[in-house]
Amino acid sequence: MSMTSNFADCLRDWEDLEKDYQHIQETQRLYREKLDEVARLQTSCSGAISRQKKQLRQLSQALRTYKDSASGAEVCAIDEIQAQINNRPNTFFEMEAFLPKKNGLYLRLVLGNVNVTLLSKQAKFAYKDEYEKFKLCLTIIILVFSFSLRFLMSTRALDAAFSFLLVWYYCTLTVRESILISNGSRIKGWWVVHHYVSAFLSGVMLTWPNGTFYQQFRNPYLAYCLYQSFVQFLQYYYQSGCLYRLRALGQRHNMDLTVEGFQSWMWRGLTFLLPFLFFGHFWQLYNGLLLFQLTRHPDCKEWQVLMCGLSFMVLFLGNFCTTLAVVKQKFQSKKK
Repeated sequence: MSMTSNFADCLRDWEDLEKDYQHIQETQRLYREKLDEVARLQTSCSGAISRQKKQLRQLSQALRTYKDSASGAEVCAIDEIQAQINNRPNTFFEMEAFLPKKNGLYLRLVLGNVNVTLLSKQAKFAYKDEYEKFKLCLTIIILVFSFSLRFLMSTRALDAAFSFLLVWYYCTLTVRESILISNGSRIKGWWVVHHYVSAFLSGVMLTWPNGTFYQQFRNPYLAYCLYQSFVQFLQYYYQSGCLYRLRALGQRHNMDLTVEGFQSWMWRGLTFLLPFLFFGHFWQLYNGLLLFQLTRHPDCKEWQVLMCGLSFMVLFLGNFCTTLAVVKQKFQSKKK
């Protein structure tokens, strides 16, 4: 009797599982139908936006041509239309953040033509938040590693491991930033290029053989890395708090990121970071000049000396000019 009862229970369990299986199949079928529908809507919306952009450019050009011979009332109407046309790109930017798009050259080389567009605001924000945590975690690791190499340890193998860590870190940042840009993050051009140059510099340092000139530059370079990671930690700590307040006030976009520099939205509350930033910029200039001085030595044969010097000069010019442009723009807007 007990065996019969157990078998009957098994049959009931099997029937329940069979019903659940049928429900899973139906749910999966509906899911695939919705995916096909979403793909069709994405294609339709992308095409409509492209046509709208083209037609708006043609209309804007026609209005500018007609404006010279228009009456006073017509000029006012044209100005109003032009103002609305000028606002459309911002709206299209928000729309396209949720639509598939072709990857840029760098992402195509790294990932191929994989669609990296995240479909929900929650997924976008989660990816952005994970990017910020990744930067903070690696900044702390680089801070501790560079401090240890500068004051506690001195081996070429550990130096190479440190340089490899920097290469991997900056290359990973460039990939993640490219994905974030595809999903609506507005990262200024130089702060993306800055990471490419830093990855190149770290790669050159990785290949630099141990010798007299390497040892002469080793301690200044490690001290610079230590200071740079400290400043980046300060920037993350204060920028993240500032961005949180500005997003709550509706003054910044949800996908805005912390950067290793100074931007216009930091003017209120973060100007105390400027001396730290300018000191770091001039340290890059010092490193570049020091390396150029080493290249003049008759025994200097390593190509890495010149390449590192050029990289530091590019970093100095890009960082200094970008930061100076932001400060100049703010002072001019205050005067107006």
